[in-house]
Amino acid sequence: MDIRRRSEELECRILSPRACLSSASRGRRLKEKECSVRTAFQRDRDRIIHSKSYRRLKHKTQVFIIPEGDHYRTRLTHTMEVAQIARTVARALQLNEDLAEAVALAHDLGHTPFGHAGEEALNSVFKPGFRHNEQSLRVVDFLENGRGLNLTWEVRDGILRHTGPEIPSTLEGQIVRLADRVAYINHDIDDAIRGGIIAVKQIPEECLSVLGREHRERINTMVLDLIRTNLEETTEIKMSPPIQAATEKLRDFMFQNVYKSLRARHDAKKACHVMQNLFKHFNDHAGLLPPEYQRRIGGEGTERIVCDYIAGMTDNFAIGVYQHYFLPLPWIHKAPTDICWAGFVEKKDNE
Repeated sequence: MDIRRRSEELECRILSPRACLSSASRGRRLKEKECSVRTAFQRDRDRIIHSKSYRRLKHKTQVFIIPEGDHYRTRLTHTMEVAQIARTVARALQLNEDLAEAVALAHDLGHTPFGHAGEEALNSVFKPGFRHNEQSLRVVDFLENGRGLNLTWEVRDGILRHTGPEIPSTLEGQIVRLADRVAYINHDIDDAIRGGIIAVKQIPEECLSVLGREHRERINTMVLDLIRTNLEETTEIKMSPPIQAATEKLRDFMFQNVYKSLRARHDAKKACHVMQNLFKHFNDHAGLLPPEYQRRIGGEGTERIVCDYIAGMTDNFAIGVYQHYFLPLPWIHKAPTDICWAGFVEKKDNE
């Protein structure tokens, strides 16, 4: 018996009847030989972790654009926090941890530089519209490595539906959808306090009294509530009404005082300017795109490919490209007979 089959049998014995078994997956878009060691969802998780798109998340904005300080969250640390919360809840409910983790690790792979400001900027100029969950699915289906990661149906479904009106088909995907909210509400509060944007005393008292006054207390309250509320047979993962109400009020507070604050709007305006100008520039000069992107223009059109290229950029890469094309740069001497300008050098790993 190979190790994968042993793991699949263990899932059948240990996991809840509500769990999505890896052996019962609907499969991949392209058929391939099964791994002798890893289950299908474990294999998906590994492919995501080893992808360039995943590594680039460490240089993408979560909330604060290019923050100065080592302790502010990035899109990568956010992703790791979501995965940790999702695994905790999935394990407690005897659901498939590997599926929950894979969805969590990939849910933001398609996010733009500059966070939601970048997403809104691309949505305003790309005619079909831009939504990061759809782009995340596009990354794992087509863009990563030029051919996609060929993930299972269940992971792809969780990625696409982690936000928006549609609920994931699996309970594990639904856990990630709520774990995402638990993570970002709480760590964004932590970062906003660290950045001096809000103070603890500004947080609504009715939220603190229900959820807790400390960062760890609030997360613990929400996670334990997710577990207790969904221990019984349920068809949808949800919070209890009191915790849900306090969480929504806390989220509204964050939108009013942090996400749409004067400073956030000012930074977002600058980020939008960078994104929109890059989009127009590459549409007007498609020959400046990297060769692998130019080769795809005939099949999908210039706007679609330009959108893919810009969405995949990190914050600093986008700023560097913008400086390269739109700002004057000094001339420098590299050698006695060689003069060049201090421009931006494109590196393949950032494409």
